[in-house]
Amino acid sequence: MHVKKYLLKGLHRLQKGPGYTYKELLVWYCDNTNTHGPKRIICEGPKKKAMWFVLTLLFTSLVCWQWGLFIKTYLNWEVSVSLSIGFKTMDFPAVTICNASPFQYSKVQHLLKDLDELMEAVLGRILGPELSQVNATRALNLSIWHHTPLVFINEQNPHHPVVLDLFEDNVNGSASSSPAPGRPCSAHRCKVAIRLCSHNGTTCTFRNFSSATQAVTEWYSLQATNIFAQVPNQELVAMGYPAERLILACLFGAEPCNYRNFTPIFHPDYGNCYIFNWGMTEKALPSANPGTEFGLKLILDMGQEDYVPFLTSTAGARLMLHEQRSYPFIKEEGIYAMAGMETSIGVLVDKLQRKGEPYSQCTKNGSDVPIQNLYSNYNTTYSIQACIRSCFQEHMIRECGCGHYLYPLPRKRKYCSNQEFPDWAHCYSALRISMAQRETCIYACKESCNDTQYKMTISMAVWPSEASEDWIFHVLSQERDQSSNITLSRKGIVKLNIYFQEFNYRTIEESAANNIVWLLSNLGGQFGFWMGGSVLCLIEFGEIIIDFVWITIIKLVALAKSVRQKRALARYDGPPPTVAELVEAHTNFGFQPDPATPGPDAGAYPHEQNPPIPGTPPPNYDSLRLQPLDVIESDSDGDAI
Repeated sequence: MHVKKYLLKGLHRLQKGPGYTYKELLVWYCDNTNTHGPKRIICEGPKKKAMWFVLTLLFTSLVCWQWGLFIKTYLNWEVSVSLSIGFKTMDFPAVTICNASPFQYSKVQHLLKDLDELMEAVLGRILGPELSQVNATRALNLSIWHHTPLVFINEQNPHHPVVLDLFEDNVNGSASSSPAPGRPCSAHRCKVAIRLCSHNGTTCTFRNFSSATQAVTEWYSLQATNIFAQVPNQELVAMGYPAERLILACLFGAEPCNYRNFTPIFHPDYGNCYIFNWGMTEKALPSANPGTEFGLKLILDMGQEDYVPFLTSTAGARLMLHEQRSYPFIKEEGIYAMAGMETSIGVLVDKLQRKGEPYSQCTKNGSDVPIQNLYSNYNTTYSIQACIRSCFQEHMIRECGCGHYLYPLPRKRKYCSNQEFPDWAHCYSALRISMAQRETCIYACKESCNDTQYKMTISMAVWPSEASEDWIFHVLSQERDQSSNITLSRKGIVKLNIYFQEFNYRTIEESAANNIVWLLSNLGGQFGFWMGGSVLCLIEFGEIIIDFVWITIIKLVALAKSVRQKRALARYDGPPPTVAELVEAHTNFGFQPDPATPGPDAGAYPHEQNPPIPGTPPPNYDSLRLQPLDVIESDSDGDAI
């Protein structure tokens, strides 16, 4: 019951409202507020009232304008970057090394036989009879050629270029390895291009190149991709360079190491790659001190004599430094080490710490990125490179129906090949140059909030020197092949020294440029400077706003009641009947109301009529009248509110 009384009291207070009119409420506020301007409007004379009203309105506008600027600045979520330098013993970075050639030519020659013969014929057509070294006519497998041929584009007339097929004189699938008499066009007037057509041949595009070297290299790589995509991954690994052949010597600080200390991983562009100190199965190795003698020393054998001639035109080692448990995108972020040289790499560490939402779109682990990370099968951490390539593979599968060989493949999907997906090269080329696809992936992917970058200082020297060349190659040949003869040469040997230059590391950290303390301080400072107010003045202003609202609500409710009453009165022609008359009419069907009361001079009952028999008196309706809300009994002594 007490709860019900409290609720009724609260309802009564809400219905009663502040108890002021608009004018009374405004006068009360100006007379009692702690801000200086409104008081002067009430207390001063007419002229000063007008002056103070204008000043108060002007300064209030200035305060609102300044507040808007500060709030807008705060909602921009700007950051400030701080740079700090630390000194401590650091974990040695993970080091990924690859051979520039993904496969040994002796192991993949049977797969590339038809493609190599076709490539030699193409070069004969491009070079011309005077430079072609191939004179024999052989039967070529032109099934590869029909999917993505190379063509000459004669640009003598830029407005009407002429497209010429390199093998336009073919008959019944046979082609000469040298061009027909009279070369189609000279080198300065013709450009070599790749023609990419859909399966029905109705839509064709041309990829133009400024040099025939670029054209034939790109064309050969495209055809090799189609071949290797059909080979199981285990066979591709067996065709690459094994670790025991690639890594001849290893030393980390004062501790010897060998190829067993490297984790193998297959990279589509570089074949078998090997990662030192990846941190997948054991703890990352720390570096005791900066300097060459405390770093990683490697001697690698590139085996350049067994490179794939048309697939790889670069000789050397490809290497990359990265964090532990991160996937090495060595094609995009790696560097080359030249054969026959000793390459020293001094490392400096930068640690990046970005603020997350709402200051930036970075992600901590990639769980909030709407792209399936195809590199998660390697149990590696998130990176924006992995996201972008996963996004491209997703578009490739959706648009072309198959996945590209260079990227991981989702479950129940197949790699592209000419046999199953004849249109894949045309589709891939269009998707590769699509700006919409790039923008979509860049918008969907996010940077990592915490990242570590390794800045490298590279220096090189000839190794080994002429004076020591003989004995060094003898020792290395003996260790690799157990042979007394020299089986190694300067063309295939790479020496690497990777070390920390110093243990100073830089931390680049983002922090909020404008926090909530900054915002409140500036808002309060502007309000105090222009209006002489404080937080309590704002509370007073909020209170007066609430009172204005309640007065408005009460007036609207009263107006609605008066409208309903007027509508009820409008249903009667004359004055509304009394309650007694309505009850009498309901209980006595013979009841008729008395005529109008006669004047004082008239008789009590004219025409000597008998007085009417009174009907049943109405009940005492006052006893049924409800008690109004403003006469509610109080909690203790029953006083009215």
